[in-house]
Amino acid sequence: MIKPYKILYGLLVTVSFLILPALASAKVYPLDYWALRDVMTAAEVSPDGKHLAILKIPNKTGNAIIEVYKTEEVGDPNAKPFTVDADPMEFRGIYWVTNEHIVVTLRQKVRDRIEGFNQGVYAGKLALLNITKKKITDFGSEDEGMTVENVLPNKENSVIVSEGNYSASKNKIAEPFRPRSYWELNLKRGSKKLIIRGKISLGQMEFDGEGNPWLARGFDVKKGDFVWYTRKPGEKDWREFHRLSEDSFEEFSVWGFDEADRNILFVVATNGNDKRGMWEYNVATKSFGELIYRRNDVDILGMIGHSNIWTNYDSPGAVYYETDKRHYEFFDGQEEANHNLFASKVPNAHNLRITSRSKAGDTLTVYNSGPRDPGTYYLYDKGKVKSVGSRQPLIESQHLSDVSYISYPSRDGKKIHAYVTTPSQGSPPYPLIVLPHGGPFVQEMVGYDEWGQVLANNGYMVIQPQYRGSRGYGLDFYMSSFIERGEGGYKMQDDKDDGALYLVSQGLADKDRLAMFGWSYGGYSALVAAAREDQIYQCAIAGAAVADMTQQVNYYRDLLRGAQEIQQMRYRKDSISPINEADKVNIPLLIVHGDVDQRVPPLHAKKYVKALNKNNIPHKMLWLKGADHFYNTLFYDHQKDLYENMISFLKNDCGPGGL
Repeated sequence: MIKPYKILYGLLVTVSFLILPALASAKVYPLDYWALRDVMTAAEVSPDGKHLAILKIPNKTGNAIIEVYKTEEVGDPNAKPFTVDADPMEFRGIYWVTNEHIVVTLRQKVRDRIEGFNQGVYAGKLALLNITKKKITDFGSEDEGMTVENVLPNKENSVIVSEGNYSASKNKIAEPFRPRSYWELNLKRGSKKLIIRGKISLGQMEFDGEGNPWLARGFDVKKGDFVWYTRKPGEKDWREFHRLSEDSFEEFSVWGFDEADRNILFVVATNGNDKRGMWEYNVATKSFGELIYRRNDVDILGMIGHSNIWTNYDSPGAVYYETDKRHYEFFDGQEEANHNLFASKVPNAHNLRITSRSKAGDTLTVYNSGPRDPGTYYLYDKGKVKSVGSRQPLIESQHLSDVSYISYPSRDGKKIHAYVTTPSQGSPPYPLIVLPHGGPFVQEMVGYDEWGQVLANNGYMVIQPQYRGSRGYGLDFYMSSFIERGEGGYKMQDDKDDGALYLVSQGLADKDRLAMFGWSYGGYSALVAAAREDQIYQCAIAGAAVADMTQQVNYYRDLLRGAQEIQQMRYRKDSISPINEADKVNIPLLIVHGDVDQRVPPLHAKKYVKALNKNNIPHKMLWLKGADHFYNTLFYDHQKDLYENMISFLKNDCGPGGL
């Protein structure tokens, strides 16, 4: 039986403190500094440790390029790396599969308008870069769902890839259970050999380090059950070991197996509890075994593998959960020692992880991000740590703002957690921006948050409430947002307002200088806030906002069933729909929307603005030309326009005299 190295059970620990900065002369950066796209987005070391590949954007309006250095030349200003550009496509991701091969993901804009809900203007590719031949080989369309599933560390020049087989799925089932086909891809020849073709009843599979399929998931259409199967090396028949009704809100996911006993799996599940924990599960007896790790305050999110995938592909690394930052409970003492070593050497260590490692284990890359680090990549080689580069090299740590993790009571007594970013200049009470996350049914962990830091750098305190419906705080907290009725615009909105009022009561925020800014569901929240009768805000900024609940759910109504249908239909049906309350808007409002938004199509903004005009409600509208819903489609010009309009609006148009 494997247990985390240090402790077994998490105690009830609630971090509740607020860091106020020592007064100092903070630099207020030009907004175009913040508008830069991430300058570096990856740094990965080859299996033999001889090369380092980085993914970077060389200038503010350029596309990403790949640079490959000899490891010993990293940091040498005279080094001349091998450089490759994918123009007119753009690199999006890289990872090594052999000493000379790097799998790359790419995208390209292929149309000017969206083709419907979730059908955007970009198409993707999966390709292979050979650093010896300096050649890229196209594998096929990412839109067809081709992904690398396993690098086969013990089989040279082969990987396992999968492709979506969605045409075979005419039933409404969750994405993780839709069937895929699995192939062994020869990297030298570019040829594929079919391993197994999935079907609805047994459609999603995972492979161990030797390439043996060991886990499968499927959907029993007749009974409405999600089903899990397993098999051991050498076996051909799958054995069912667990079922879960599609109507259940219980959670069950498999994260690995015990290498000493393949009958024992590691699963993250609620198992009749409110909070997710990690358990042993015996596939022979089809039953839960010992509890490995669980907390009373937050959910366990999952498990990371060993940092060396080339030698320990199937070994568990650590259980993790998130509060003020991501925390790990390690299975292996040496893995913990490695993590602590780098945490002691990296400046402003916060959310730190080993991102790649050589087969010998002595060369690796480390990534850190946090409130005072936009994201920095490091190389550890020959006992020395070198900085490779930053996501935002123009932004200096001493001029960033601290983030505190707090809790406060909502008006009905429910405990709400939040992240508070405190400006590095000025003194309380500060003007305050409430910045709710999108989703809404997601988990947010705020380390380095660019929007929060932009606002704080311009003098605003920022609170990011983890309102009811947010994931990570147990089933009850999540389901309380929709199980009785849709609480969008009601109690979910109260949670955000109560966070602002809590900071006012603590003397940290000015009650006459409050505003809300959000994107997606956060944008929806801003529209609701703008029309509330018991108004506490001076203005609101709504980005990519869902304005018409019925319109939004109609995009995917036919795909819903089971617990997912219960969640969405109760939430959408019974929550406030902003389009019906446009005539009640009573504060200045800035609306921002990408004109090729596939997730919340532009019709939302168009209809809402039409309703405002019909009721003679003053407002401002900013269209971001060519911007989709997602952050990685916001280019330099988009972000510059957003930040300039946002800061100007807050300063000049937000209530009497500005915020």
